[in-house]
Amino acid sequence: MDMLYASFEKTIGKFQLNVNLEAENEVMGVLGESGCGKSMTLRCIAGVLTPDRGKIILNGRTLFDSEKKVNLPPQKRNVGYLSQNHALFPNMTVEQNIACGIKGKGDKAQRIINIVINDFCLSGLENHYPNQLSGGQLQRAALARMIASEPELLLLDEPFSALDNTLKWKLEQALLNVWEQFSGETLFVSHNRDEVYHLCNRVAVLENGQMKEIRSKMDLFDNPNTLAATRLTGCRNISRAQRISNFEFKAIDWNIILHSPKKIPNNLQYVGIHAHHLLPMGKEKEENAMMCDIKRKTDAPFSIIVQLQNIQGDCAPIRWEVAKEEWKKLNAHDTINICLPNERFILLEA
Repeated sequence: MDMLYASFEKTIGKFQLNVNLEAENEVMGVLGESGCGKSMTLRCIAGVLTPDRGKIILNGRTLFDSEKKVNLPPQKRNVGYLSQNHALFPNMTVEQNIACGIKGKGDKAQRIINIVINDFCLSGLENHYPNQLSGGQLQRAALARMIASEPELLLLDEPFSALDNTLKWKLEQALLNVWEQFSGETLFVSHNRDEVYHLCNRVAVLENGQMKEIRSKMDLFDNPNTLAATRLTGCRNISRAQRISNFEFKAIDWNIILHSPKKIPNNLQYVGIHAHHLLPMGKEKEENAMMCDIKRKTDAPFSIIVQLQNIQGDCAPIRWEVAKEEWKKLNAHDTINICLPNERFILLEA
């Protein structure tokens, strides 16, 4: 069975990484903020770093086992690892860089080179050296070299970090084409929720070296279970919360009592709601309505981002994103009454 099993620990200084994941014929995202251990996770699986303890098994082959003293070097793992610095050989052309990772020579090797050069839009750059390439070209050349080596596992560390939106979209399409033909597993590391949502099947949330949850991307984005996952999936409005009764709680930072159709957890700690889920209200006494001062308005390409604050006391701001046409219709100036729809609450116990 094609599967990656990785369960290991690694400590560097005061930082402790604890990884436990399984991936089977899929693109799994590893989502986390900078410094949470995402790159370290890939480096341990690739063999660049050695875990302190644990196991890494790929398609039935043991790559690392601390108890059995197994630790295959990177070149024997058959893993394609794309680091953030590309790691192309500076004294080799694009074509030579790609060729160096191919198993075998001759016509077969040349066919592979031609295919990846076409797939990654490198035609005309075959004889260029790395110092003659732009950031996007370097990234594509590194990906082409990795794919040409026919690895069993792909490890991609922030592959779009140096690209503008147009190049990012083109590279996304190239990767999707590759994955249609690739039968192995991919770990895709990013701090960007949109990249993970576009490309991954399941997502592992990493916070301070600890894997908080691994779920399908739809389930994770719709119903995050942890504070870390809620933040990383794009929720900007999060307040401390205190349970009052089975169906009522207080959002402490917004100074409002809210009602929920679902039973409130006994150990409720936080409530979140996405900025685009807020609604304008006509009547102040409607359930879950909050009269707010309009503190700031910011233009986005297709929406208005409004910073609101409950008029009742010194409260934390709340963010509202509303379509420009809708905002014009509201004709709001200093204050506005908004509703926090209870079916949109994210209730977190920790």
